[in-house]
Amino acid sequence: MSKPSLKIKTNSNFSDSIVEWYKIYGRHDLPWRNSVTPYKVWISEIMLQQTQVKTAIPYFKKFVRKFPTLRSLKNASEDEILSLWSGLGFYKRARNIFAAKEIIFDQFNGKFPTTFEKIIKLPGIGRSTAGAILSIAFNNGTPILDGNVKRIIVRHFDLPEDTRDKELWNYSEIMLSKNDPFIYTQGIMDVGAMICRPIDVSCNDCPVSSTCLQAFKPKIKLRNNVKAVKPVIEMNLLLCRHDNELLLKKVDDQEIWRGLWIPPEKSVISKKIITNKTKLTKIEHHLTHRFLKINLYETHVKSKFKPRSNEESKWIHIKKIKKFAIPAPIRAYLENG
Repeated sequence: MSKPSLKIKTNSNFSDSIVEWYKIYGRHDLPWRNSVTPYKVWISEIMLQQTQVKTAIPYFKKFVRKFPTLRSLKNASEDEILSLWSGLGFYKRARNIFAAKEIIFDQFNGKFPTTFEKIIKLPGIGRSTAGAILSIAFNNGTPILDGNVKRIIVRHFDLPEDTRDKELWNYSEIMLSKNDPFIYTQGIMDVGAMICRPIDVSCNDCPVSSTCLQAFKPKIKLRNNVKAVKPVIEMNLLLCRHDNELLLKKVDDQEIWRGLWIPPEKSVISKKIITNKTKLTKIEHHLTHRFLKINLYETHVKSKFKPRSNEESKWIHIKKIKKFAIPAPIRAYLENG
């Protein structure tokens, strides 16, 4: 830590210790913590689902540059939102943002809802995300239970690793600061991310180490993750160029990349199009739960045509490619090719 050492009073209760620690050591410079609004908290919390903070930051900045307020998001298309998400992965989150904003403007007069019952009904928002939004955006004390908080609870109270979420939620609610949920919620997130990490734990810097039952003991990473073998998905795509335009199709029939634009499958293109001059590039790309092997064929055609497919397709000028949601490995190829 770059700031001077501070030892929180050991007789302070749990939540007070977290609050005092955050005031000095917390990550106050995170972009969604500047000028806090329900909209910014919502977007950041959705991005942080299954994504590390350092990875989410540039995407968040890009998103709020394009759509700085909830009102500015009103007329955004799903394609526009997905294009800003390109490379971040888990694209269902972007589709959930689109679906949620439609509900917000249709049912809540364009204002972000302020109650747990209404917030949790928005697509992509579960109990923990709703709690974070209520606590941070509205200072309404509501417990959260993300991975960081789970790890702190299990270690602090020396609970079995397989403790059920129902019991962990009870602990989270008891530990919550009712006086300052805005600071406490951000604080416990940061303690988990900065100090009580899965490995390389810094008990000396922890504000609640004096009451932690596992403090200064060797830590076993929770849920000893044995790397599972990822299923391999092989794709054969054909990138057709005509002058300065590319043929892309919108994915609508598969779990990965649904709603994004990619070259059509080679199988739906007439064999007459594929010549000896067709170039083949092999691309390998790791997703969280899958491994993609992409055989990307490229050819130049004399005239435009429509693929033998019911999926939406377009000839897109290369200067307009950035406006479309294109998966990271395909976008990288187009930008470097």
